[in-house]
Amino acid sequence: MHFITETLLVGNIDDASEPPAQVSAVLLVAAEFTSQPPKWLSYGRIPFSEYAEAEPLLLDRAVSWVEQHLCDNRVMVCCRAGMSRSVSVVMAYLCCVQGMPYVEVLELVKTRRPGAMPLSNLENAITQVRLLRQTRTMDKPGLASRRTSGS
Repeated sequence: MHFITETLLVGNIDDASEPPAQVSAVLLVAAEFTSQPPKWLSYGRIPFSEYAEAEPLLLDRAVSWVEQHLCDNRVMVCCRAGMSRSVSVVMAYLCCVQGMPYVEVLELVKTRRPGAMPLSNLENAITQVRLLRQTRTMDKPGLASRRTSGS
């Protein structure tokens, strides 16, 4: 288990099955595993294939899950080794929700998780996730009328 921020961690499959007490939400992003987390834990599973390119739609779902659970919890994102898929989801969250630049996030993650190897095509996938999130925000009722009423 590795702290990327004070409230956001990456871990491996063993961490997902037996999370430390300071973690209250776990997102498993390994397609090849399932886990039986403790009952007290908020748990989600979004299956990313190992060694595949980053898929924007899955990445978007994972970022939204982390965003929903992080406000009240310390969240750990886990995959088989805690080096690629979990790191990629955390990076996407930091870029898309926290607004951090990709290069800065990459440096942070590589410092906090030695051996981190983000999924291929991650930067492009993050750009697509940002666009998806932006489109959803524009499509929410009330926002369109506020935008047009001021013009």
